[in-house]
Amino acid sequence: MKKKIFYSLLIISSLICIWQYELIGYGLMQARGQLNILWTAKPISELLEDKNFPDSLKTKLLLIREIKQFAVDSLGILPSGSYEKFYDQQGKPILWTLTACEPFSLAAREWCFPLIGCFSYKGFFDYQKLEKEEKELKAQNLDTEIDEVSAWSTLGYLNDPILSSMLRRNAGSLANLIIHELTHGTLFIKDDLTYNENLANFVGNEGAIRFLKYKYGTNSTELQKYVATRADRTILNNFLLKSAQKLDSLYRTFDEKMSLENKNKLKNQCIKNITTTCDTLHFQGDTFKNYFENYTPNNAFFIGFLTYNEQQNTFEEEFKNKFGSDFKKYMDYLKGKYSSL
Repeated sequence: MKKKIFYSLLIISSLICIWQYELIGYGLMQARGQLNILWTAKPISELLEDKNFPDSLKTKLLLIREIKQFAVDSLGILPSGSYEKFYDQQGKPILWTLTACEPFSLAAREWCFPLIGCFSYKGFFDYQKLEKEEKELKAQNLDTEIDEVSAWSTLGYLNDPILSSMLRRNAGSLANLIIHELTHGTLFIKDDLTYNENLANFVGNEGAIRFLKYKYGTNSTELQKYVATRADRTILNNFLLKSAQKLDSLYRTFDEKMSLENKNKLKNQCIKNITTTCDTLHFQGDTFKNYFENYTPNNAFFIGFLTYNEQQNTFEEEFKNKFGSDFKKYMDYLKGKYSSL
């Protein structure tokens, strides 16, 4: 009887492995990349004692500790063991995401994984594997977008390290990034990536402003610089949101009778108009000037943008009107309303 049970389980396991061969292979590849980084990362405490480690970078490491503590004490973020180790990228990117979208609809290709749900992007530590999958997606006539990843969250299951590229950021940008990723570890809803990323973006931005006021003061250069950049980002985001809506409206006029040539013509005209109009936007700084100078966006670009920015006004209104801009009350409400992974 025991042998029958064993062989039955073996057969079932083998069938699952065959059925999900690609998913299992991808999972192992990602696990190797993640574990290699975690294994070689060095504790911050060692680097702070290392006389050969630059003082300017030690200051950034200590700043990250302050940001983490502020997020817990003032924003309602859960305590985390992340960002207590440092990984040196040696000037090289280590992780990329691939986004894909239908050619005449803002409908993202989704990848679904056990436990954590479905995502409109797929991460890769292996660039060659990424290129191979992108080629396959393009063969299906999908729009694609590859982005280098500056940080990621394992949702509290592992202790994510500080990446050396993070230390090139100024105080405001660094605070935004760390708080964004820690928000994922506090609340992450299965199968609702847009909500998760929009929430983390909102908390990251608002949290960074509060941290800069706390750390440097309301009249500080650090705060003024960050607020000015965020104001420019808001101008760009509002424009891109309207642009995505224009594209979506255009695609809804397409029908089966319309030729592929005509669809592509109208799509390209709309996107060209978007990039041309973007050049006329007035920004305070230079960060977003000539935004599309060396790049032509496609549907995958707009899907990526919407995933992170589509619901910002909704969060802001709820935060201010229902919770009086009280972060702890707001986060307690969200943690009570939604079950996190």
